[in-house]
Amino acid sequence: MKKKKQQKNYLDLIPERAAELTWKCDEDGSIILEVENTGAFNRIAQKLFKRPKVTQVHMEKYGSFLWPLIDGVRSVMELADLQKAEFGEEVEPLYPRVVKYMQIMESYHFIHFKE
Repeated sequence: MKKKKQQKNYLDLIPERAAELTWKCDEDGSIILEVENTGAFNRIAQKLFKRPKVTQVHMEKYGSFLWPLIDGVRSVMELADLQKAEFGEEVEPLYPRVVKYMQIMESYHFIHFKE
């Protein structure tokens, strides 16, 4: 008999920002993540193609609202509810949108989920 693979319920997970990632707030309130380009390939690209040592990732207003709230204590559902309170119907469909945002942030190693 095959075992069914259990899927994660992202709404119950608790996101935590990556410790090595630095960020700052722009004058208009948007968040800028600063990602250091490390590794052999990046060093070669920096020398040959004049690539920057640090890449800046500019977040849009919804991501800029959520980023400072990711503290390793609140669950994804709590973060989504805070976003709903701030933006109202503008962020609908709320839960699928916030879950997708968290999945993308995890895929870029900007966040990880606490066990």
